[in-house]
Amino acid sequence: MRELFSPKPAGIAGRGKSAASLPSRRRLLLSAAGLLASGPLARASQEVTFSAEVKVVNLLANVHGKNGEIVRGLAKEDFLLAEDGRPQTIRYFSRETDLPLTLGLLVDTSISQLRVLDAERIASFRFVDQVLREATDNVFVVQFDMAVEIRQPLTSSRRALESALALVDRPSLRQLELQRGGGTLLYEALAVAARDVMRLQTGRKALIVLSDGVDTGSEIPPTTAIEEAQRAGTLVYGVVFSDANAYGTALGPLLSDGAPDGKAVLQRISRETGGRCFEVSKNLSIEQIFQAIQEELRSQYNLGFVSDLAVRISGFRRLQLTARPKGLVVQSQSRYWAQR
Repeated sequence: MRELFSPKPAGIAGRGKSAASLPSRRRLLLSAAGLLASGPLARASQEVTFSAEVKVVNLLANVHGKNGEIVRGLAKEDFLLAEDGRPQTIRYFSRETDLPLTLGLLVDTSISQLRVLDAERIASFRFVDQVLREATDNVFVVQFDMAVEIRQPLTSSRRALESALALVDRPSLRQLELQRGGGTLLYEALAVAARDVMRLQTGRKALIVLSDGVDTGSEIPPTTAIEEAQRAGTLVYGVVFSDANAYGTALGPLLSDGAPDGKAVLQRISRETGGRCFEVSKNLSIEQIFQAIQEELRSQYNLGFVSDLAVRISGFRRLQLTARPKGLVVQSQSRYWAQR
């Protein structure tokens, strides 16, 4: 039986108390998501924090050329870094390749994905087969619609992941009846995965989201999901699977044909967390997308700096990383969390 962590009825006290925490009606969902971090691979938080002794901030980046190709071989002197508009000195620099990965695969199983769900499932199998290295990498699987469901906690077993992916499916009619009035919980699924799983992991971390990008049920805005990913030092890669005929009425930002513009939302989330957004098409296959994601994650620049401004009040600080050579585009997170 499919175990769902679904919203409690509306009207529960304590909703929307802060942007950094999800509403109380989602507490059961968050507690369940915490199971993902209960395995032997759980580690201390990766969230970048400050203290009187430790003030080094690490920043990961990819650099792309004019044709989108990954640019390797740059030196520390080829980068310019600013925090909240103030120039910073890059003190530590390295080029790292072939790194272990911790990945979360988030699959949209809402009604709008009905016609593309089989393609999403097949893509997920290919993702595991193509990307996972059982000796070094770990992956967890989450499906989301009107609830967020854990299909597989963190594991390095290809067999366990494939078994879990075989169970990824749309809600049954009975579940739809019970969940009447709900909607797709994309933002909450991202926030749960980042906060309750990725904060406890170290190394290279990314969430891969297979979705049309349309959220119709979360009680948090996309900004909160982005902040949770930034706190956890986690990249988000959006992979757009969309059915143009799925929406009979317009919801949220609209395209010219009246369909919700979920792609724009996924692009924003990916960009601000340091990842990228891809759209499956005739000219860009899912295999090519996964190969591009893998190459980026396994080959990144690692830059470290010490802020020129001491942290007196905890909060986010803006980052701007650029390359001196003309025509190069730097891909990195736009903010980090400075903890007093």
